[in-house]
Amino acid sequence: MRLGLALGYWGRGPSVDHVPLAQEAERLGYHSVWTAESWGSDAFTPLTWIAARTSRIRLGTAVAQMAARSPTTTAMHALTLDHLSGGRLMLGLGLSGPQVVEGWYGRPFPRSPLTATREYVDVVRQVLRREGPVELDGRFHSHPYRGADATGLGRALKPITHPLRADLPVLLGAEGPKNVAQTTRIADGWLPLYWAPNRPQAYGAALDDLPEGFLVAPMARAQVCDDVAEGLLPVKAMLGFYIGGMGHAARNFHADLMARMGFEEEARRIQRLFLEGRREEAVAAVPDAFADEISLVGPRERIAERLESWRKGPVTDLLVLSPDPHTLRVLAELNS
Repeated sequence: MRLGLALGYWGRGPSVDHVPLAQEAERLGYHSVWTAESWGSDAFTPLTWIAARTSRIRLGTAVAQMAARSPTTTAMHALTLDHLSGGRLMLGLGLSGPQVVEGWYGRPFPRSPLTATREYVDVVRQVLRREGPVELDGRFHSHPYRGADATGLGRALKPITHPLRADLPVLLGAEGPKNVAQTTRIADGWLPLYWAPNRPQAYGAALDDLPEGFLVAPMARAQVCDDVAEGLLPVKAMLGFYIGGMGHAARNFHADLMARMGFEEEARRIQRLFLEGRREEAVAAVPDAFADEISLVGPRERIAERLESWRKGPVTDLLVLSPDPHTLRVLAELNS
């Protein structure tokens, strides 16, 4: 199991720690470093900044939002950064949910998310292969565009720039069992938002027969500390926000996933409290047991013991979310 450093997206402003953390992760032998985006900082610019200040560590987006860019635009970002970094990019994509897609990106959330995702990946792959002009008679992503308001002058094109790698890895952030199953068929890897080593059944039978070389790269908050309950507070804060605030009361993929993982009553209570404006209570309502299952928190010996369960399953890459260089060092030592 390889280690990656997950930096997430910016909060109020850029973090001065991201480049030093990436450089430390590279020195420690981490395989990859990952950035994200939601409705603030984008994923590709910070990753390019990091690429210029590192030399070996792989560079991943976990995830770049599909709604933020057309698939050809995303492919342009990917092939450009792959060239500039010497072939280090790993392209992680995510569809997000209706709240973000329609509320921030100002686009309709696709009525068939599986089809929209499949078409998006198809177009990205066509660009990267550069075997011919990009053509797709798609429901959501037509190339050339043939909608009712089209001029009819569109022409199928292939990229001017020759991509460095036709097989640049494409990973998908997927949560529902059908989406995960499709991911194993059309992508090179999967980026689970929550991963509990003892609850793989939450994702259905999709993980029973994975293709050879398929990447499973969950993100996990990690903290070496004496007080487990205190160390779990950032995990609970993150869960309270995602489960309570990242979606509508009637449609929240994160809350649905928590429910499938055995915490349905708690997930609905967190949602209710958050939507009522009682955010501190929502965070407090996150069960320590659930936060603990999806993270690596506590003394070194406890983390070492729990790390074994992550190694036994299908996980190929553990993306460590931690701003603490000491924690990064300890995990590198335990995983060596």
